[in-house]
Amino acid sequence: MKFSGKNVLITGASRGIGADIARVLASMGLKVWINYRSKPELADALLEEIRAGGGEGAVVKFDATNEAEFIEAINAIIQSDGELSYLVNNAGITNDKLALRMKLEDFTGVINANLTSAFIGSREALKVMSKKRFGAVVNIASIVGEMGNAGQVNYSASKGGMIAMSKSFAKEGASRGVRFNCVTPGFIATDMTDALSDEVRASYEANIPLKRFGNASDVAHGVAFLLSDYASYITGDVLKINGGLYM
Repeated sequence: MKFSGKNVLITGASRGIGADIARVLASMGLKVWINYRSKPELADALLEEIRAGGGEGAVVKFDATNEAEFIEAINAIIQSDGELSYLVNNAGITNDKLALRMKLEDFTGVINANLTSAFIGSREALKVMSKKRFGAVVNIASIVGEMGNAGQVNYSASKGGMIAMSKSFAKEGASRGVRFNCVTPGFIATDMTDALSDEVRASYEANIPLKRFGNASDVAHGVAFLLSDYASYITGDVLKINGGLYM
């Protein structure tokens, strides 16, 4: 991949998909800023792994839902590196239950963690990237933001809102040289899916045209493409990474 910028901030990057995004982008020559909210040992271990592989990185602790902390972190990155070239809004949570049993705080908690955090990051990235008339943001949405899912009214709303929000940011950022895109992962192999029984996993895979779950690296390489110069004419778009499950 070819990049004109030099660094990237990835929220929620200490584990799972976020960690693989950090690994891939570091292997492509970007300095990766690994954000975490808790469990510093995971972030530190990832940083050590990246450096051992010849990559460059740093760890930054903040709660992505906290506006002041997010802004302070971005300012620290700029003070260190002179710029923020790319942002990946990956931080998020789930709190699944049927809508009839979902309390308001169950709904707003997920909206705040997933959508509000991405808004704060996207807004602040647009501010700082506009000064150099260059930058790119990728928001990690989800297939359920496109097709919905029973038991995930809150998560679906947060990810569907993220898609619409990204398109609006793309319209505002285009004249300033800042691009905004989303990826929408389908079933991705994680610690959570590893706990599924063989029977349940097989039933899910039967509905996927490619007949398998994706890997975190599949998502990471999609993110890398959208950030890279090879996607310099792509903004306001959604890259589906779901094995054909939702076409």
